[in-house]
Amino acid sequence: MDDHAAQAGDPARREDRAAARHTPGGDVSDAFPPIDSYAFLSDTHTAALVAPDGAVEWFCVPRFDGDAVFARLLDRRAGGAFELRVDGADAPDRRYLPDTLVLQTRHTAPDGVAVGHDFLAAATGHPDRPVRARHVLVRHVSVESGTVRLRVRLDVRADHGARPAGWQRHGDRWRAAGTPLWLSTDLPLRADGTTLTADLELTAGDGATLLLGYGEPPAPADVASLLDETVGTWRDWSARSDYAGYGADLVRHSALVLRGLSFDRTGALLAAPTTSLPEEIGGVRNWDYRYTWHRDAALLLLALFRLGHHEEGGRYLRFLIDVCQAPAGTLHPLVGIGGETTSDDERILAHLDGYAGSRPVRVGNGAAEQVQFDTYGHVLDAALAFHELTGDLAADQWGSLRRHVETIARRWREPDHGVWEIRAPRQQYVYSKVMSWVCLDRGIRLAGLLGDATAPVDAWRREAADLHAQVLDRGYDPQVGGFVLAYGSTELDAALLRIPLVGFLPGDDPRMLSTIDRIQERLAIGPGLVRRYTADDGLPGEEGAFLLCCFELVSALVLAHRHDAAREIFERLAGAAGPLGLYAEQLAADGTALGNYPQAFTHLALIEAAVNLDAAQERDALHAWAERGGRRG
Repeated sequence: MDDHAAQAGDPARREDRAAARHTPGGDVSDAFPPIDSYAFLSDTHTAALVAPDGAVEWFCVPRFDGDAVFARLLDRRAGGAFELRVDGADAPDRRYLPDTLVLQTRHTAPDGVAVGHDFLAAATGHPDRPVRARHVLVRHVSVESGTVRLRVRLDVRADHGARPAGWQRHGDRWRAAGTPLWLSTDLPLRADGTTLTADLELTAGDGATLLLGYGEPPAPADVASLLDETVGTWRDWSARSDYAGYGADLVRHSALVLRGLSFDRTGALLAAPTTSLPEEIGGVRNWDYRYTWHRDAALLLLALFRLGHHEEGGRYLRFLIDVCQAPAGTLHPLVGIGGETTSDDERILAHLDGYAGSRPVRVGNGAAEQVQFDTYGHVLDAALAFHELTGDLAADQWGSLRRHVETIARRWREPDHGVWEIRAPRQQYVYSKVMSWVCLDRGIRLAGLLGDATAPVDAWRREAADLHAQVLDRGYDPQVGGFVLAYGSTELDAALLRIPLVGFLPGDDPRMLSTIDRIQERLAIGPGLVRRYTADDGLPGEEGAFLLCCFELVSALVLAHRHDAAREIFERLAGAAGPLGLYAEQLAADGTALGNYPQAFTHLALIEAAVNLDAAQERDALHAWAERGGRRG
């Protein structure tokens, strides 16, 4: 392993570098933890991010895309947090309990040892909704040996940190005014202005529990029962998968993260539970990712089915089809996790300084109103995969999808905004053309499988053939030696690594092989680390390596029969995960995590790459066996 790979895969070195880099003005007390050092908690209704020091620094209520009542993640002073720390303890040892999203933290202090458990409580639901939120954040610390001093501080702020929320006592509970938060605890808390605090000494056998409910006041509960129930719920869900192939541990953990990012009410997949974590430290490339993107549709559906989660795959497909009921021509590239097809206007939160001074902080996402023709291909690809796996696509569902195929048949020659949502005039993006072809191809195949004799499949075939020929003629530049970002451009686009993955060309087609080579030469910032593009997108600064594309490079190399190179890159990327096995959107050359976190499509692409490597490994083994058998014969 070379120095770059060693640095990228060493969480301690990465945290040291990131902490130093992310310290505004050099004041260590104001240092921002590395993005990928945060623990992710979920009950599938909302999420919390816990910093390495034990502070909950991000928590949105009443659901993933709601108000961030703790937002220190984006401002060390104005954001608010839920602090829980053991005085004088060394850096805590943190891990998830196996096959769960329950965080266990061991604190070793000078005079004692304490163990904490943090989780959003969950219970078992019905088959297609097997994880049910209890709407309470549980924080518990027990002293294992000796004596420790525990300090608690809750600073709640409403409207993403804009307004402090005063605490009011209601019997044995506390209410944070102007928020849906209720706190239940037996600790002797003090109201200090707009904060609640406690400072107490605990000895071996003592414990402290805080239940922070969002919505209804939390009912009195035995924390051990809540913990057992939540652990059992996550483990029961994880046990549904029987995947034991290549990278099985990483795949199972990624599947758990994806389930934690799936909204319990609809099955929609959240891109990430955060907004405005920067794609460049100190830069302006900061966006709200608390939405569901259709570009993840086929990857999610296939991941769920490949890993044995069939009921949830079907539920997600139903959500997707419901969203597609919108009139033809108005398929939005992203929607709200409740299925909302219009978003609030994108706005800037000027009161927050941003992660490590990365401003502006945005809520809402204006890209919802863009025209992105690749969206149609992703949706139809997911629908075909679902029907091929289950045979359950209904006639009325096909009716909605068919209208979108007809839209692409009419409009594929138009320019659009592209998959990367570049906020500039529309262009003839090659990836949009490829996915428009996917839309037509899948529509043709679905019409045949469903026996739709009225579908204009002959016309669709002509359009698909014209589109395919045009992409080969105008989308591939022999001088560049690769497929390019847009017609007439000489810039590269890592999204085009998906060309063989969607069946547009074979993986070993010479044009695809040369495209892989050019992307690795011109978009790489380190071994296996590739940017999306380097073209001018109208924004200052630059991005890091886009981890979705890095894992898709692995899959493209598998289909190109470059299996050794694919495995080498996969192992490098596996070593670049955060200390808790989570990935952000991007990675800098020095291993610093960038962008919103944890990022669903990074974990989706990891699963896809591992499954492709597993299939390649089986083919290699079968080929070797056949060769040995041939020699014996």
